[in-house]
Amino acid sequence: EVRLVESGGGSVQSGGSLRLSCAPSGYSDTKNCMGWFRQVPGKEREGVAVISDYTITKYADSVKGRFTISQDNAKNILYLEMNNLKPEDTGMYYCAAADRCQWWLQPVPTSDFRDWGQGTQVTVSS
Repeated sequence: EVRLVESGGGSVQSGGSLRLSCAPSGYSDTKNCMGWFRQVPGKEREGVAVISDYTITKYADSVKGRFTISQDNAKNILYLEMNNLKPEDTGMYYCAAADRCQWWLQPVPTSDFRDWGQGTQVTVSS
């Protein structure tokens, strides 16, 4: 069974930083596309950042310049460095993986991703 385990969420004040991690288990092959998504109650899950083929990155307009997605190739761990956090960044953050994704689309479809983590909560207070 493929599992994705997120960590690193928490509560910070506006302007603060957090680093999320996602460690996959249950498979040894690498996924060519991984991403971070977030969701708040009553709203659809939205894409935050995606990385494809280890080098192609895509960001939601709302996080460009503040968030950085990266991937440890050897350990297959996915990271999301979040700086200058704002209250509107509050939400449950999910890690997701896919063999392939349509990274050239904006937003990258959530339906491209088959494997999902349980989420880690990020709360930013003003």
